[in-house]
Order: sequence, then structure tokens, then C-alpha cells
Amino acid sequence: YEEFFSRYLVILTRRAIKWSKLLKGNNRIQKSLKVKRYIRKGIPNEHRALIWMIVSGAQANMEQNPGYYNKLLEGEKSDTLVEAIKTDMNRTFPDNVQFRKTANPCLQQTLYNVLVAYGHHNKTVGYCQGMNFIAGYLILITKNEEESFWLLDALIGRILPDYYSPAMMGLKTDQEVLGELVRKKVPAVAELMDRHGVMWTLIVSRWFICLFIDILPVETVLRIWDCIFYEGSKIIFRVALALIKQHQAFILEATNLPDICDKFKQITRGTFVTECHTFMQVSVSSLQCRTGKSYETK
Repeated sequence: YEEFFSRYLVILTRRAIKWSKLLKGNNRIQKSLKVKRYIRKGIPNEHRALIWMIVSGAQANMEQNPGYYNKLLEGEKSDTLVEAIKTDMNRTFPDNVQFRKTANPCLQQTLYNVLVAYGHHNKTVGYCQGMNFIAGYLILITKNEEESFWLLDALIGRILPDYYSPAMMGLKTDQEVLGELVRKKVPAVAELMDRHGVMWTLIVSRWFICLFIDILPVETVLRIWDCIFYEGSKIIFRVALALIKQHQAFILEATNLPDICDKFKQITRGTFVTECHTFMQVSVSSLQCRTGKSYETK
């Protein structure tokens, strides 16, 4: 890992210089093929929150609704919602010192505020498990409570519609779509799943719900999120397909259901996923458009 990171630091430095030239002290960028290419190659951490806010539409929404977030916090709270959120507080990144009760400042209160505000903003969704990890990541990156709220709204309200609603129809549909993509792109794995009666929901639910948090390495997750905020949920399919295609032979060694589950856990570890720059290049080209050109060429 240290060897990889020393190489990756060189890439990060080069990208940071290019991003600084692109932004030129200006906090406004327009969507373009150049920006898309830059995002796929990684957003430097110092610019990450700003770029996520702009390309997701969260910045525009926040500016169009001044004071709205604070009004949500000041309004009446649903006891059921509050109880559900409080239950998950200590389960959210227990190994991260910033989320411990003893931390100063303690990010648990920030996380609680963001989730309670969102639950009242989007009453259809309210709160469900998985949202705590996503909100927690947003808080760590933005270091800003209100920006985290609006980014959560961009993800749950627009980018991943119906992933977190009570029926989770969007989530179920996308998992079925992944199954069909695997059938076309990696048919041997699809046949293995069929033969052992394994549902894709059993294998990939956490990939979709948690957007790879605590599944892939942190830097790799952030690189995936860079693309999700710009390009949407299709990135999840590309990442999932890249993982499956890369490890097809290993997965096909499985001989029963528990074995299959174990293989899918193991493919989220190792050099392939740690080397996030190469991993993202493989992922964005794992699906091709109808012209036959790789998405990576754009």
C-alpha cells in the first residue's frame, strides 16, 4: 500500500495543478467533456467538496433556499424519526475518533442534525439504515453541516431515486439491471448464480445502499463518488462490473452459496481495488456505448 501511495501522490500532485488551472480562483465550472475527464481522473481533496456541490446541483439548491436547513432543525421533530437516527449514532464509523462521543468537536451531533433535517425534508424517505454512513462521509469531506445536507439531498432525491424509500423500488430495479448486465458481459458468472439460486440482492445490496463505504478502500470510494456526483448511478454498475469481470475466474471456483458469498467479499480487497487510479480507468470503460467506443475515450 505504501508503495502504491507514493506513486499515487505523484498523480495527485499533477491533478491538483491541473485543477487549480481549471478553477483559476473561480468557484464556478460548467459541465463539459473536459470537466468530466478531469473528474474521472480524480478530484483533489482540497477541491472535492466544492466540485461535488457544483456538479450535483447541491450548490444551486442551497443558494436558492437560504435559511431552509436551519428552519428544518428548528421545526418540530418526529419522535419515531429521532429514535431511529439515535439508535444508529454509535454504529456509525465507531473506529473513527471524530465520531466518538469523547471527541471535541464530536461529529455525532453534526450527523444527527443532517439526518434529522433530511428526514423532515423528505418525509417519503424519512430515515433508513445506510443513510448514516453516506451522511457521515459527506460530513468528513465537506466539514460543513449544511453542504452535507444538500449533497445528501442530491444523492437521495435525484441521483439515486427510490433507493431509500420504504419499498426501495429504485434499488431493487438497479440490482436487477446489474444482473442483466452480468448476464451479457460475464455470462459464466450469471450462470453460476442461477445454478445455485443466488439472488443478486444477497450479494450486492450493500454495494448499492452504502455506495461502497466499508467495502472498498476509502480513497477508491471517494474516486467512485467523484464520478457518481457528475454522472449518476451508472457508475455503480460500472464499478460492480469491473469487480466481477476482473475476478471472474476466482468467482467461478465457488461450489455452493456460502462459497459464492465469500468470493464476492474477497474480490473487494487486494491490489486491484487499492490502486484506485487504475481501478477507476478499468471501471469507467467496463461498459461501452452503442457506437462501440469506450466511455473512457470521452
